[in-house]
Amino acid sequence: MLNAWHLPVAPFVKQNKDNLVITLWLAGENQPERVTLRAEIDNEETALKMHKQRSQPQPGITAWRANIDLTRGQPRRRYSFKLLWNNRQLWFTPQGFSRFPPARLEQFAVDYPDNGPQWVNDQVFYQIFPDRFARSEKRTADQDKVYYHHAAGHDIILKAWDEPLTAQAGGSTFYGGDLDGISEKLPYLKKLGVTALYLNPVFKAPSVHKYDTEDYRHVDEQFGGDAALLRLRQNTKNEGIRLILDGVFNHSGDSHAWFDRHNQSMSGACHNPDSPQRDWYSFNEEGYALDWLGYPSLPKLDFQSPSLVNEIYGGEDSVVRHWLKAPWNMDGWRLDVVHMLGEAGGARNNLQHVAGITRSAKAAQPEAFVFGEHFGDARQWLQADAEDSAMNYRGFTFPLWGFLANTDISYDPQHIDAETCMAWMDNYRASLSHQQQLRMFNQLDSHDTARFKSLLGKDVACLPLAVTWLFTWPGVPCIYYGDEVGLEGNNDPFCRKTFPWDPAKQDKALLSLYQRLAKLRKQNQALRYGGCQVVYAHDNVVVFARVYNQQRVLVAINRGEACEVVLDDSPLLHVKAWQRKEGKGTIQEGILSLPAISASVWFGN
Repeated sequence: MLNAWHLPVAPFVKQNKDNLVITLWLAGENQPERVTLRAEIDNEETALKMHKQRSQPQPGITAWRANIDLTRGQPRRRYSFKLLWNNRQLWFTPQGFSRFPPARLEQFAVDYPDNGPQWVNDQVFYQIFPDRFARSEKRTADQDKVYYHHAAGHDIILKAWDEPLTAQAGGSTFYGGDLDGISEKLPYLKKLGVTALYLNPVFKAPSVHKYDTEDYRHVDEQFGGDAALLRLRQNTKNEGIRLILDGVFNHSGDSHAWFDRHNQSMSGACHNPDSPQRDWYSFNEEGYALDWLGYPSLPKLDFQSPSLVNEIYGGEDSVVRHWLKAPWNMDGWRLDVVHMLGEAGGARNNLQHVAGITRSAKAAQPEAFVFGEHFGDARQWLQADAEDSAMNYRGFTFPLWGFLANTDISYDPQHIDAETCMAWMDNYRASLSHQQQLRMFNQLDSHDTARFKSLLGKDVACLPLAVTWLFTWPGVPCIYYGDEVGLEGNNDPFCRKTFPWDPAKQDKALLSLYQRLAKLRKQNQALRYGGCQVVYAHDNVVVFARVYNQQRVLVAINRGEACEVVLDDSPLLHVKAWQRKEGKGTIQEGILSLPAISASVWFGN
């Protein structure tokens, strides 16, 4: 049986001056007579002769090597391997052997040079829904003003921090969390291992969630206004913590002065055909504005308008650039429902505008991190480099939901085994460059989903398995506030409960697990930069390895009963010794002994 090994990282990919040295390892009987590297020069596929190496990297392993010229071609280097015998041929790709040539986007891909933000890989993100995370000690009475919420049809409701959340008035119930509250809790976040924050919208808006923007250039007074964000920015910088804002550019709120449904400024597009912003929105023949998914309070922005493009992202002082420049100096944008953004009330020319937002952000801040919210397949945007990354629901969150919680995004039953789960995850990431994979934004849940702990129900013992997976799979882990202390909740609004600051209400063991895994990730480059190879996937057990230079990390997930797993003899797993860093279990002579419902992490060199 013929076996092949290649990952788009060292020792298989190394830069030598102006060349990228590509190595393939082969083992087994009936090895090929020739091997060619199918590479590209400016998108044109070409075949490069590979040379069989005299020395073996390991006993029984044959190495083939070729160079890709870095002085020519596009920065994204796509390649695969063609194995040739006198009467047949095979191709080797990220998904294994194939009898026919792979499609362009099915090949290995590495970015040399990598134009993405270089700081992202090293982060542990933390997502905060500002009203529900922490209420500051210095909060003023002016921040708790009651006002009429037009979309809800009643005054907003103010609640004490420990009052229970109900299904009523989900968008207009406030608990008083604010930006100074986040500042006060930075020591807690540092101890947790957090190095970057992603905030749900903070700009002026009538709802608690703030996705109905009323003013893109000012922070809501409920959260402390512009001054509080400036304080938070300075405090995060002092602590070495990055800060990402939520960009809601698909729609505005209907109370924005541009639209002004409620006649608060008397000059908005809703009732005034002569408004300067009339073409910033789309209207049907009856004169009604087109909105996002049937929500009248969220009228769609129409990027057919050159002046809107200039205001949102095109101009020197556009909204996108404004917050990335001094004195704010934010580190990037998360783009809300960005695949739906476009022209004429829909998503026409979407890719053009998303790429425009990203280019504009980079013009203001070259190292800005721009990533999109995509519940579905984000690869179209990523392959075109319209974004640096995407919220990885499709490639991470939903496979885990299926494997550990037996549910899908529609909360319908979904029962999948380890083979299916790994095929799903590997298939999704295979068509992304290695560098893109490492920047994918991985979460177990978010403000838009039920909490993962609640999805598990009676299978809550599987929660540590998911947390371990979050910190060890390729991509950047993001903790949704409160997950680390066991906060529960089904769909909106219950996934947005207040943070339980009373230690008696916190799961200490779970919190400790998050802290330990954040430290492990910081300690090991393979977890932040390494390639990933699934080495076992059957029934209830998933085992994968992270590889970077000489560093090896082995991760085992067992959702079932105690068992033994015989690992195939892989050169990727040849280490002097495995040291268990997390969880329980043993490795002896290629046999992995795993306790029931367990996750374990080993380091090897």
